[in-house]
Amino acid sequence: MTEKPQEARVGVGCFVILKGTATTPDRLLIGRRKGSHGAGTYQLPGGHLEFKESFEECAIREVYEETGLTLSTAEFATATNDVMTAENKHYCTMFMKATVDHEDVENLRSMEPEKLDGDWAWITWNDLAKEDSQYRPLFLPLQNLLLTRPHFTI
Repeated sequence: MTEKPQEARVGVGCFVILKGTATTPDRLLIGRRKGSHGAGTYQLPGGHLEFKESFEECAIREVYEETGLTLSTAEFATATNDVMTAENKHYCTMFMKATVDHEDVENLRSMEPEKLDGDWAWITWNDLAKEDSQYRPLFLPLQNLLLTRPHFTI
């Protein structure tokens, strides 16, 4: 019997950006996955696009569900095509970006501890992009983003 081919699903990841100051750089939110495909890899907050949901709505919902942070808006940044051969999964990942105020950071929590290994971390873009970063390995969509769009920045 032939195995039924998997259909591609739409994933949405969100660069949640904490704006820097005159003396500190912008930072983005990252966490390590657990309990699912890509366990042990670093990812942005995000998840699956639901029926009739826009990318913006998905990013806002997923960020809140995973972190407790409330976003007022999110905008499209880029996309990747991610085939996870070992897991027999295929995702088209939409990367969104949004900013949060320093006052909002006190609401940051691990809302789904069964899916997050440890705590969320605020890191710089350089922390993410460096090949020898302590935030390795990366979840495949982030890894593909850095490989296929080397000049991309938040």
